[in-house]
Amino acid sequence: MKVLVSIKRVLDYNMKARVKADGSGMDLAGLKMSMNPFDEIAVEEAVRMKEAGVADEIIVVSIGPSAAQETLRSALALGADRAILVETPDALEPYHVAKILAKIVESEKPDLCLLGKQAIDDDANQTAQMLAGFLNWSQATFASKIDVTGDAFKVTREVDGGLETLTCRKPCVISVDLRLNEPRYPKLPNIMQAKKKPLDMVPVASYGVSLSPTREIIKVAEPATRKAGIKVPDVATLVQKLDTEARVLS
Repeated sequence: MKVLVSIKRVLDYNMKARVKADGSGMDLAGLKMSMNPFDEIAVEEAVRMKEAGVADEIIVVSIGPSAAQETLRSALALGADRAILVETPDALEPYHVAKILAKIVESEKPDLCLLGKQAIDDDANQTAQMLAGFLNWSQATFASKIDVTGDAFKVTREVDGGLETLTCRKPCVISVDLRLNEPRYPKLPNIMQAKKKPLDMVPVASYGVSLSPTREIIKVAEPATRKAGIKVPDVATLVQKLDTEARVLS
């Protein structure tokens, strides 16, 4: 079984995001970038499948600037076999990312596409669903457990009412959630070996996908500073303020 994992280079979750002075976007200058945490879980799950003898090859794909090579090397150090970087200096919308991934899937012909459920920079949660739609493949989202039996994937996902279990037959698209696994730390020998693993760099134009924007960002602004709370002497005063000032009881 061949597994394709899509990963994204994002602002490290330990960094504080800054808005540009003109409000046109985020200022990432001088800040640490790393692999999207949900995508790291997807890579870990693919590696575990290979260690269990279920998967034969793991391909990691990223769409972004040349600097994303470092992110792909991290995935190779975790256990992926080869990498593909689709080079573009522009930040693409989930629609365009899914279109490009669909083109790669057509050429690579994987049995399973694993993606993080969302990226922590835009929180769009759209790419996996769009990819399944473009490919006309079955899909399962927010996976907290994946069992492979023959040609089928038994996926457990968390929903508001508890747990839901779905069965998808390959080929299929699965997006993963936080509780699926805990990614490992790469060992030094694996980091050294990752430098020798193949990493193909392909210009985005070679896929023939129109990158015309489907939306326009008007302005980016930081959230309003939270106001300090107040203390009330008793329950009666609390109820009165909730009713007359906060207006949540009326």
